[in-house]
Amino acid sequence: MAALAVILKNGQHIFVESRRWWWWSRSLETCAEAHTQSDDSKDPRKLRHTAILIRVFVLHCRIAFFFPASKCYIQGFMSAPDSNFVRACKSLPVDRKPVWFMRQAGRYMAEYRAIRKEHSLLEICKKPELAAQVTIEAAEILGVDAAIIFADLLLPLEVMGLPFHFSAGEGPVIEKPVRSKEDIANLRTDRAAELDYVSEAVALVAKHFADRVPVIGFCGAPFTLASYMIEGGGSRNYVHAKKMMYNHAGDWDTLMTKLVSVTTEYSAAQVRAGADAIQIFDSWVGCLSVEDYRRYVLPHVTGMVKTLQRTGVPIIYFGTDSATLLPAMKESGADVIGLDWRIPLDEGWERLDYQAAVQGNLDPVLLFAEWKELRSRAEEILRRADGRPGHIFNLGHGILPETPVDNVKNLARFVQEHSPSGNRKPESGTRRR
Repeated sequence: MAALAVILKNGQHIFVESRRWWWWSRSLETCAEAHTQSDDSKDPRKLRHTAILIRVFVLHCRIAFFFPASKCYIQGFMSAPDSNFVRACKSLPVDRKPVWFMRQAGRYMAEYRAIRKEHSLLEICKKPELAAQVTIEAAEILGVDAAIIFADLLLPLEVMGLPFHFSAGEGPVIEKPVRSKEDIANLRTDRAAELDYVSEAVALVAKHFADRVPVIGFCGAPFTLASYMIEGGGSRNYVHAKKMMYNHAGDWDTLMTKLVSVTTEYSAAQVRAGADAIQIFDSWVGCLSVEDYRRYVLPHVTGMVKTLQRTGVPIIYFGTDSATLLPAMKESGADVIGLDWRIPLDEGWERLDYQAAVQGNLDPVLLFAEWKELRSRAEEILRRADGRPGHIFNLGHGILPETPVDNVKNLARFVQEHSPSGNRKPESGTRRR
């Protein structure tokens, strides 16, 4: 039977080998003060932890719980658990700043455009070899520190019985929007396994990169997906979605619960395939007041985050135009909170009470600027991060079409060469250039 490794918050791996799948326990010698130890954290005499190993059928993996324990991560499937990216997600020191970009595989790249000439977006998503190819090519061309799987946010809607298509110039169009209790009742929650083509693509990417580059899986947040379902596509005011929230709160909760059920199963499958982290995209959450977010959204996101954290990987929660929501988003318990460009990075981190790592937060339009200006803005973000462990450099949203590829490459290289304070020495398995 394969060994299971539990990663304490200080990055230490504790390998547990089980001869049986039922209850089993033992004492393990690990380190004391896991959040402050560094080079001496491998001393096995510091603190005794008791591990209880169980089999969890829902996740199809075994989980070890440590008492007492710092926050721990379970390395059952992760392909690059000691990468700079994963360490930063856990607010651990790194030997250099990790960087990747949302929508790093996209129309701004000639290689991607060539594939799109032959295949639609959904065809690429549903053919694991193609999805893996565009994921790998983008990461290798840019030289970034993580590869996010190529997929579409709305894929779960199909398996719930809600077909959609892409209309030129308009984006996704839901063919029959969800507007009634009956519409919600008809949504399926038992077909998430039909999204296995995404997991197959994750597995191909993880196999290609091994421990050199971590793989990020992702899904849409329940509010953003619910808004697409109800509005029938993009929206400026979210009138129909908010009407359901305000006037039919029970129906709203039922819809959100169904979405959480499908997306957590879908995301857990990506982890089992080798994803090192899951990012939850809440692209439209910024349209909500703090009161509405806390009442109608936060409980569902919190449950989703907690469920996904049982898979053992860090969870990134990203929303746009969400500066006023940051203290509430922190309460979701996500390991990393994504910041957009509308708030200075240090102010955003302070609103989180530094209780989570942060990701961001360059304005994507700055990639069209001259290099001198782009470099200056990147330096400002790095200055505001101040070498504090737990910062992943990214944009405040996805890369835009027609973005100059060389600017993206140069930005990635610049961030990687900007040495943060509080470095750690490189360890085995850490990607180096």
